[in-house]
Amino acid sequence: MSRRVRTAGSHGLPPQAKGAAVTVGTFDGVHRGHWAVLKRLCEVAAEEGLLSVLVTFDPHPLKIVRPDIAPRLLTTPNEKKEILTLSGLDYAVFLSFTRSLSLYLPEEFVRDVLLTHFAIERLVVGYDHGFGRDRSGHVGTMCEIGARYGFEVEVVGPVLMNNDAISSSRIRSALQEGDVERAARGLGRPYSLSGVVVHGDGRGRMLGFATANVSVSGSDKLLPREGIYAVRAAFRTHLGEGLLHLGPRPTFRGSPPSIELHLLDFDGDLYGEQVRVELLTRLRDVQPFASAAQLVEQMKRDREAALEFFAKGSGRLYMGHKLE
Repeated sequence: MSRRVRTAGSHGLPPQAKGAAVTVGTFDGVHRGHWAVLKRLCEVAAEEGLLSVLVTFDPHPLKIVRPDIAPRLLTTPNEKKEILTLSGLDYAVFLSFTRSLSLYLPEEFVRDVLLTHFAIERLVVGYDHGFGRDRSGHVGTMCEIGARYGFEVEVVGPVLMNNDAISSSRIRSALQEGDVERAARGLGRPYSLSGVVVHGDGRGRMLGFATANVSVSGSDKLLPREGIYAVRAAFRTHLGEGLLHLGPRPTFRGSPPSIELHLLDFDGDLYGEQVRVELLTRLRDVQPFASAAQLVEQMKRDREAALEFFAKGSGRLYMGHKLE
């Protein structure tokens, strides 16, 4: 369990902190490749008697330097903090990524940020790490800088899935295709959406399928491909199975797109509740129906498909482990 998660805008370790093994990067998704880096970082810190420190950024650097191509996030800052509590890190520091920070040359970033504020004695980075202005620095550059300033650099190789290196961009592609199972294998856990249940038009309850309308937290959060999904939802102390409608509602003209959760084993009031929804498998496309009655029949089939999916014992992936 992480002893502390520093908030965005923090500028270093406490004055009394002496000596750290550090990794640095965006770590969007905290996927299995990232997890390999964090695991090795914690091992190095334990071996050398150092603090283990992740230096990450908020917002995503591309949001500042190339907002036109900045990706939607796999993990919001709050989601990232929650995941990192399982990492064993001593500190996760969220630096505010600014225009001025983006202009640091690689050596300036190491000298003025990592050495000055994080007492770096060992650095652990992924094989594809890029840093400094325009990502002009790479692992070879970092090794050269480390030799000049007296800290060792260790490079962690890729984690492969189907002979391809796991990456945030590949996971985004899987989600944009609706392949949440492939995304989960890369992440080491199901992809999730978090938000607050808000009032909708009440149409689901009138149709016999009560739904909770979820307002997803974080405007930069990546939404998977539109469709109907089998999901698990966590709220209060409850973990329930259900269906998620993600996207337009073409059967009802003029209705805006929505994210609607239908729980298979819960029929209470969730208004105002914070809920986390894990997307487990995509059942079908969103499609229009000639009448509400036809939609209800399809929803019944969706419910049966979800029940069949869960009856097979389909477990969740979490950090590489299957959870029943």
